[in-house]
Amino acid sequence: MAQQARAIRTRRLILESAATVFAERGYERTTIGEILVRAGVTKGALYFHFASKEDLALGVLDAQMLDEPLPPQAVKLQELVDQGFLLAHRLKRDALVRASVALALDSGATGVDRGAPFRAWIDQVSEILTVAKARGELLLHVDVTDTAELFSGAYAGIQTMSQILCDRNDLTHRVSVLLQHVLPTICTPAVLPGLDMTEARARQLALDYDASRRRREEGNLADTPT
Repeated sequence: MAQQARAIRTRRLILESAATVFAERGYERTTIGEILVRAGVTKGALYFHFASKEDLALGVLDAQMLDEPLPPQAVKLQELVDQGFLLAHRLKRDALVRASVALALDSGATGVDRGAPFRAWIDQVSEILTVAKARGELLLHVDVTDTAELFSGAYAGIQTMSQILCDRNDLTHRVSVLLQHVLPTICTPAVLPGLDMTEARARQLALDYDASRRRREEGNLADTPT
């Protein structure tokens, strides 16, 4: 367990260092040597976790996805709401997640599959919508794939605008507005009143997520011998 905890921390350190250098110099100009210096690890440690600079970039891009599943909800569409709020929180608080989004939008990152996080996000939304449709939560005309792509694209747009205008300080509010405009167009009238799309819900989710993350980190530290 102690060795596993150290490996998790080392991998995170390497990813954070790579993300920082990618953000400063751009993907193409970044070298493995620069990442090694920033991370303060050996070449062997880096290549134990990542086979190449491209593999590192894919690891950074993957940071956008949740590191643990959200609790299931009685109404499936609430999970879509919660995911949107929690990503907003992570974008505001987690430098690695911010760097992941920046790399996905870096047109100079040739040779890297920058579409991977978009497809993963679309797939997650599609899974939620598919279950919601089977439960009768969606209006009959709703196309799951089209809706997942629309929601993901709209989210990407508002987070970019929020970043440019105010360093994402208003992102939670913008996500709430997006949800309150999109959900009534796809959700059945019977289900809609039960959805909590308020900023108070977002704040509670953020508190729960941060507490869970602290418990994991404390557990990793406890597994490390002194």
